[in-house]
Amino acid sequence: MKKVTWGVLSTAKIGREKVIPAMQKGQWSQVGAIASRSLDAAQKVATELGIPKAYGSYEELLADPEIEAIYNPLPNDQHVPWTLAAARAGKHVLCEKPFSMNAQEAEQLREVAGQVHIMEAFMVRFHPQWQRARELVRSGALGELRTVQAFFSYFNRQSDNIRNRADVGGGALYDIGCYAIVAGRFLFEAEPLRVITLIDRDPEFQTDRTTSAMLDFGGGRRLDFTVSTQSVPFQRVQAIGTKQRLELVIPFNAPLGGTTDLLLDDGSQIGGVSARRETLPACDMYTLQGDAFSQAVRGETPLPYGLDDAICNMRIIDALFKSDQSGQWEQV
Repeated sequence: MKKVTWGVLSTAKIGREKVIPAMQKGQWSQVGAIASRSLDAAQKVATELGIPKAYGSYEELLADPEIEAIYNPLPNDQHVPWTLAAARAGKHVLCEKPFSMNAQEAEQLREVAGQVHIMEAFMVRFHPQWQRARELVRSGALGELRTVQAFFSYFNRQSDNIRNRADVGGGALYDIGCYAIVAGRFLFEAEPLRVITLIDRDPEFQTDRTTSAMLDFGGGRRLDFTVSTQSVPFQRVQAIGTKQRLELVIPFNAPLGGTTDLLLDDGSQIGGVSARRETLPACDMYTLQGDAFSQAVRGETPLPYGLDDAICNMRIIDALFKSDQSGQWEQV
């Protein structure tokens, strides 16, 4: 089967360093062009990464008839406008997270729903570590899954960093809280009914630098998480059931091309010393994500996650921000 030819909007770091090299290794994906508002910048990256074509505008890339799918790693406030433009041009779109600034903005893409494939780029959902974790939950190995707990943090106070700009969607909840939300939705295979949150904002940037939240999935099930852009780097996801506890080690930034681990603990010894380690094979989750999307473009498999999934994630984020203002539980 002919590989799907991708175009990339912008020379963003995540594209240069992670996504493009990974997709170039794919069985179903190839990167045919990259665009920047600076032709020199686009040509420089194209030369470094061996991309055949470079464009000095996004419009030129979208007009290229050889490009079938677009990867959109632009700043958060530009996700919907350029995803919509690409879809109108007949291109399938893999858009970086968070999908939009709010659910209402994401709803604009209903206009092109059904015409092209659109998916939010949560690469973790394609990693064997996450797939195995959900398999264990489904099998009943944990008993009844009651609680998912997540922590994700890094330290960044650079004033010129886009993650510290509130006007374009910076802050902990948008940048990494979305991963914690997806972890709960992925493992419970359900949607939260209501949420409550506590936010601490940076006095200079006005972004949320530490956000904690509880999401009620009904039936006694809940997701608890804390994310921070100004704490020591750390990440963990735990799924706690009536029989066993499952821990995903390095769940969000798993080493590309390296093995990953799950820990299972039945609580028989204090301190988790009884935990059993399960090692998952080496992979690149960005390669797996690109190939899964490309296979859907070729009609080989259904698209695993679509527009409705992305809009649902934004509704949850909207409710969390609303809860910060009201100080109360908010319905999703």
